[in-house]
Amino acid sequence: MARFLFVVPPLIGHVNPAAGVAAELTARGHEVAWAGHDELLWQLAGPDALVFSCALPPAVPARPPELKGPAALRYLWQDFLVPLADAMAPGVATALGAFEPHVVVADQQALAGGLLAEAHGLPWVTSATTSAELVDPLAGMPKVADWVAGLLDGLRARIAGGRGTADPRFSPHGVLAFTTRELLGAAALPPRVRLVGPALGTRPSPSDFPWEWLDPPRPAVLVSLGTANTGAGAEFLAATADAFAGLPARAVIADPGGVLGAVPPNVLVRPSVPQLPVLARVDAVLCHAGHNTVCEALWHGLPLVVAPIRDDQPIVAAQVVAAGAGIRLRFGRASRERIVAALEEVLTEPSYRRAAETVAASFHAAGGSAAAAGHLEQLALESLLPKT
Repeated sequence: MARFLFVVPPLIGHVNPAAGVAAELTARGHEVAWAGHDELLWQLAGPDALVFSCALPPAVPARPPELKGPAALRYLWQDFLVPLADAMAPGVATALGAFEPHVVVADQQALAGGLLAEAHGLPWVTSATTSAELVDPLAGMPKVADWVAGLLDGLRARIAGGRGTADPRFSPHGVLAFTTRELLGAAALPPRVRLVGPALGTRPSPSDFPWEWLDPPRPAVLVSLGTANTGAGAEFLAATADAFAGLPARAVIADPGGVLGAVPPNVLVRPSVPQLPVLARVDAVLCHAGHNTVCEALWHGLPLVVAPIRDDQPIVAAQVVAAGAGIRLRFGRASRERIVAALEEVLTEPSYRRAAETVAASFHAAGGSAAAAGHLEQLALESLLPKT
């Protein structure tokens, strides 16, 4: 039996894959603990999860919905990732001391995990919940890369006493990437990247979802822009709901911000959707190209219409198109007519579903949570062996 500490940011899309791996490790008899936002972790990893609470930054400025490109990257690092690491560091340090893990699993956006694990001389693995960092988004931008390196150096000095040299986004002990080559493409990868495919675990599900609404005969589409795009997505969701008025299909639209008003009778609007069981009952997905939503749709062999908004989403959308599994829309120009045309195409042209099923087969073969747990067990075993 070994002890594994998962260090995660307060982001649902980053916790869910880790929760799948953690559940597999627990089922194998290992001990698991978490460092992160306690309420979110008890919601997603279960109320009995051992959680070492980490603080959040005192005041993260609201991200303007129009922020894109270099300005969005600057916000991500300067206003979110680095302040989050500073805030989480005391909680992570407490977890390391109290739980004494054999291996630390640190999310790429929970920088304190990798920095402090290395400073304590512990083996640690990076959890890469999106493939965007794996294909080096800073390639060709050396000044930006130097700026990021400077931020990391300052952070390491503050929270880890300057100890260590590794980039906390790419552990030399290994990187768990929740994708496969069939979606990722042929891009060169950093050393020791393990392509394990999606790690899907059980999740809390509302008991009042009207499952009978998804009964045949008409095809159904899940529409989701994730949980972080409420402000930017109001106009897009309204155009999408309107598009279904002229389609012989139904839509389940996730609307966490309550931005939609009246909708056609073939559209079901819910503040939250039990995504995995819904995906097993629909025929296509329209989304923002968030990595988790894309991978969960492709796990079920579903074709996609993707409308990326920012961050890693354009990269993931390009992967979907290159794999032949979907159509890309320009988010800011996605009129009702364009949405109708894209949905009709993926619902009626069988090549998109065939491509999605090819990616699905690669996901299932990669092993997901079981494969990730196997890599972590091997690292734990190596750490427990007597040093010679």
